[in-house]
Amino acid sequence: AVVSTQSTGHQLLHKANKNRTVAATKCNERSSRSHSVFRLKIDGRNTKNGDSCTGNLNLVDLAGSERVAHSGSTGQRLKEAQAINTSLSELGNVIMALNEKKTHIPYRNSKLTYLLCNSLGGNSKTLMFVNVSPLDKHTAESINSLRFASKVNRCDIGTAKKNK
Repeated sequence: AVVSTQSTGHQLLHKANKNRTVAATKCNERSSRSHSVFRLKIDGRNTKNGDSCTGNLNLVDLAGSERVAHSGSTGQRLKEAQAINTSLSELGNVIMALNEKKTHIPYRNSKLTYLLCNSLGGNSKTLMFVNVSPLDKHTAESINSLRFASKVNRCDIGTAKKNK
């Protein structure tokens, strides 16, 4: 969809938020059951000199990894947890392959990494925020999230350059 006004952008974000699945588990009463990827292509033009540029902004909210034994997930929730954990594992594999400068980067191993391949490698800039729980009972999960963030932080994909 083409978004040329702020209200249209808000409408699309609201629609996307309504489509996101959230359910209760033993660990979290409002657990995201899917990742959310919001892609925005921005076209800019300098009206004084005619220069133009295009950029892409991906806002990604990753569902947290889940230890099935702790969450008590069964049935559909178990399938969701397995899919979430698999895609996060594949994201970690891509990040490690980039960090190790491997010739093959396994972007196609998950829908998430395939969607984000242009943001993870090549001419891009990536910024990650990690939310952790302040509760003692979630210390192990918080540590795992911080370890993942540390792995991402060590990855050097080079400096983004302006395309001409």
